[in-house]
Amino acid sequence: MILRSLLFVPADSEKKLAKARGSAADALILDLEDSVAAENRPKARELVREFLKDQHRQSIWVRINPLGSEDFIRDVEAVVASAPAGLVIPKPDGPHALNVIDAHILTRESLAELPAGGIKLLPVATETPAAVLSLQDYRSPPPRLAALTWGAEDLAAELGAAANRDENGEFLLTFKIVRTLCLLAAKAAGVAAIETLHANFRDIAELERAARSAQREGFSGMLAIHPDQVEIINAAFTPSQADIEQARKVVAAFDTGAGVASLDGKMLDQPHLKQAKHILALSEHLQEKTPA
Repeated sequence: MILRSLLFVPADSEKKLAKARGSAADALILDLEDSVAAENRPKARELVREFLKDQHRQSIWVRINPLGSEDFIRDVEAVVASAPAGLVIPKPDGPHALNVIDAHILTRESLAELPAGGIKLLPVATETPAAVLSLQDYRSPPPRLAALTWGAEDLAAELGAAANRDENGEFLLTFKIVRTLCLLAAKAAGVAAIETLHANFRDIAELERAARSAQREGFSGMLAIHPDQVEIINAAFTPSQADIEQARKVVAAFDTGAGVASLDGKMLDQPHLKQAKHILALSEHLQEKTPA
């Protein structure tokens, strides 16, 4: 599953849902949580069910309300039978919460005669202090885990922080640490790491910088809150032609079967080969996904 760009769409807006159908995002996240007022959630659940009846180019995910909230069970009951690709889980205090959610989904999958485990989970894994301190527990991945992402807004509120960025727009130290821990937790769990959203959707230059920085560090994709962000994010997480050509050269340099090789006067070892193969595999998957 390729998740370069994941676009949030308020699930109570028929206009935004219709527009999202044409998005180039790899995934749409139909939001039943923060962007939907409580009184609008019954309508939003109906719209989600209708949306999931159709075939879509994108992978369709649903952000439900947190475990323990009044809306959690209503959300699960409403959407699981429609078989979304996965559920985005806000504010879990750790992977143990996903075990509980798995049990709820299993019951609904069985009632709907769906394959057990087909619906995946993407937790926003850093929105409470307890969640941050539990990131190391993802080394034993809970069922259905597809990726990990992080968030700074809810965590800032939980910490009582006046801000999560400095005057230059850079994350403050606490949030940089949390971001890094999320990346490491995802890799330890063997799943994709998804960069958090860039709230200022009009600041295209800063979005591009943030997306490319995330890609260099090992993130596989990024959340988006506006359709205009999608193409920039996709470009940042797509290997360039130069990247592909270099990766082919690296792989070719190891054709002799040796553990090390040289290329353009530089020594290469197995980590270089692993990264080159990753680039070529991603490029191949993206080509298969692109319509002829």
